[in-house]
Amino acid sequence: MIIIDRRQLLLAGTALAAALAAGPAGAAESIRIGEINSYSGLPAFTLPYRNGWQLALAQINERGGVLGRPLEVISRDDGGKPGDALTAANELVARENVVLLMGGFFSHVGLALADFAAQKRTLYIAAEPLTDALVWEKGNRYTFRLRPSVSMQAAMLAEEAAKWPAKRWATVAPNYEYGKSAVAAFKAAMAKKRPDLEWVAEQWPTQNKIDAGPTVQALAQANPEAIFNVTFGADLAQFVREGETRGLFKGREVVSLLTGEPEYLDPLKGEAPVGWLVTGYPWYAIEATAHKAFLEAYQAKFNDYPRLGSVVGYAAMQAVAAIIAKAGSTDTEKMIAAAEGIVVETPLGPVTFRASDHQATMGAYVGRTALKDGKGVMVDWHYADGAAYLPSPEEVKKLRPGG
Repeated sequence: MIIIDRRQLLLAGTALAAALAAGPAGAAESIRIGEINSYSGLPAFTLPYRNGWQLALAQINERGGVLGRPLEVISRDDGGKPGDALTAANELVARENVVLLMGGFFSHVGLALADFAAQKRTLYIAAEPLTDALVWEKGNRYTFRLRPSVSMQAAMLAEEAAKWPAKRWATVAPNYEYGKSAVAAFKAAMAKKRPDLEWVAEQWPTQNKIDAGPTVQALAQANPEAIFNVTFGADLAQFVREGETRGLFKGREVVSLLTGEPEYLDPLKGEAPVGWLVTGYPWYAIEATAHKAFLEAYQAKFNDYPRLGSVVGYAAMQAVAAIIAKAGSTDTEKMIAAAEGIVVETPLGPVTFRASDHQATMGAYVGRTALKDGKGVMVDWHYADGAAYLPSPEEVKKLRPGG
């Protein structure tokens, strides 16, 4: 009889696991990337986002990986909760030995991950969190952000909205970091162009728990001439439906952040609002060569059309690969040095991660909503280059901690 004690059994199991992870004899050890997002918290955006990074990951590894090694992604769901995101981040760094973190959707979750990155001296590529604080007042050298911030998108929308004769404005936004920062950013952008504006009402519904009737009634009672809306997802659908029923939008201009994104516009179907000024993603009409290649590959792999989340996930993985390749290493300090000023090719064109604040120059599509064949689309749109809506390096010094 052969007797194997517990210690020998554990060692054998560890050796077997290591052999399986290493793959076939001679195969290069993978570079492990930690990925965290709110998959159960907002699947409409994050599941297409996951498709995007999975497509990019497959393409990168088909080309031989990075530094002669395949990339391996270890993904975790934070459920939209900062505490769960931090637990996942700690596990990924301490136990899974990932070389960096990427992802994040909700702004308060992104801020928690950015703080973790600074404390643990781990590179974090924030894909989606939009709050300005992520790269400015709470920015740190370990955090880089891909998508255009609320200030950038607010400024894009304000260019058109400031031309309207409307002076009395109301706002409605979810009552957490993203909503608050978006309203503040739009007010600031409008104040620069229209100091004569009057803000007559604010509504702050709890995210995913909007009571649309009272919200719409309160806005209507203030009798604004225009409305700035930041609700999205299920809250947006309820707000649009109740607003149309009660005539809130009749004769009023509406500026709506993100509403042109398929994630939020498509579910409205024939109830989609008409004439709203929005940021979004008209994937069906973009003729750029890089986007056409992305669209073709995405549809071939998933038999579906991309959402904006798909582009963000794809571009985030492209950025990770480009940073590691430029660094020639997975050392954190070398990757940070490589990331500052790097140019990354994306489906929306090349974007640069600025050295001054680690914000990428990715832009956004700005246009009007319309109905076509019974569903919402974007018309009269243009691509606004993010670089044109960012503060100068001198201004950044005043915004970042320590100047």
